Amino acid sequence: TQIQALDLLGRKTLHTRGAGLKLFLAQIEQFCTREPDAEFTVALRDAAVLWDGITAEIGRTAAEDPDAIGASSTDYLFLSAYVCLAYWWAESVRVADASGDAMLATAKRETARFYFARILPRAAMHAAAIRSGSASLMALDADLF
Repeated sequence: TQIQALDLLGRKTLHTRGAGLKLFLAQIEQFCTREPDAEFTVALRDAAVLWDGITAEIGRTAAEDPDAIGASSTDYLFLSAYVCLAYWWAESVRVADASGDAMLATAKRETARFYFARILPRAAMHAAAIRSGSASLMALDADLF
C-alpha cells in the first residue's frame, strides 16, 4: 500500500501539480451542479473540498518538511479512495433512479446511504492524521527499532 500511496501523492498528484486530481474534482463538481437537490450532493461536495484542501496543505508542508509526503501518503491514498467511492455511489444512485427499476434504485440508494453515513466520514480521520504532520512518525531513533 505504501508504494502505491507514495506514487499517487508524489508522482501522480504533486509532481503534476494536481492535473489529474483537478479533472476528477471538476467531474465531481459537475455532478453536484447538475444534481443540486440530490440526497448526497452536499456531503460529496464537502468531501471533494476536503480532498482538494488537504492536497494543497500537503504541497505547502512538503516544501519545508522532506518527510511530509512519506508521512501523509497512506492516509492520502485512503482519503482519496473514500472520496472517489462517494462520487461513484452518488452517480450510481442517479443512474439507478433514471433506469426505471425501482428495486435497483432502492438498493443503490440504501447502500449509498450506508456508505455516506458509515464509510465516508473516515476521510476526515485521514485528514486529521495528515494534519498531525511527520514529527511523531520521525521522532523514534532508528536504533530503537
